[in-house]
Amino acid sequence: MIDYERAKAWRSGEVRQRYTAKDTILYALGLGLGSDPLDVAQLRYVYEKDLVALPTMAAVLASPGVWMRDRTELGIDFLKLVHGEQGVVLHAPLPAAGTVIGESRVTRIVDKGAGKGAVMHVEKTLRDEADGRLLATAEQVLFLRGDGGFSGGTGGDEPAPAPPTPPQSAPDVQLELATRPEAALVYRLSGDLNPLHVDPGVAAKAGFARPILHGLATWGNAGRGIVQQFCGNDPARLRSIHARLTSPVYPGETLILECWRIAADEVAFRARLKEREAVVLNNGRARIEG
Repeated sequence: MIDYERAKAWRSGEVRQRYTAKDTILYALGLGLGSDPLDVAQLRYVYEKDLVALPTMAAVLASPGVWMRDRTELGIDFLKLVHGEQGVVLHAPLPAAGTVIGESRVTRIVDKGAGKGAVMHVEKTLRDEADGRLLATAEQVLFLRGDGGFSGGTGGDEPAPAPPTPPQSAPDVQLELATRPEAALVYRLSGDLNPLHVDPGVAAKAGFARPILHGLATWGNAGRGIVQQFCGNDPARLRSIHARLTSPVYPGETLILECWRIAADEVAFRARLKEREAVVLNNGRARIEG
């Protein structure tokens, strides 16, 4: 069972990562950018000339790895852990290359009760090593399905406010975002080497017909679509993005990104699949500048 005091006190310390233009390009390729090599807008992310970084890359830079598995004294049942939500707030444009310092900490652990699991929030700040600027604050929400009841009925921390639901009206904009059959093989090179995304045998044992796409790749695709549609393809205009990861995607499937313009600076969104009935991202919100 999870040790609340130890888990809540967990800190990653400084995680330093130097990344190059090649890493930035590889991240974008993992999200399908460059599928049309004659599209100048896509080339900005996959060609070192005038290269720009996708803001969602902040979620994968200088991360502490699978610490929940390695820190066994915390009592987290890693095999029943599910990545439930992901968000990032951008404080400054992400450089196309550089060295960043990430520091992660647990900010909230909610006990939903015995047999109902727990919810853990992990925050990461990302700073530019060169000048100390705060570049981004990322939040990862983890559903700990095997750790409910740890508080003996006290509930642990208070739940975070529920993310807003999408409007009931028809979306203002729908975008089709195709994922490539080899998308998971490319995306994993940005840091997540879980064999669930590459090994058919591992995927079968987990109950999947074949390896699934990384949830953060699905989320990153939504960010890519919002930058394209609402930011004039200027990544510096995306100020924040958050969504719930609700269902897996198989590489090669097509995302239908449904968007509602809530305000001049806010977009609600969700994503479903074209090929089968499944909502894969929900409760999405993005804030844009200008």
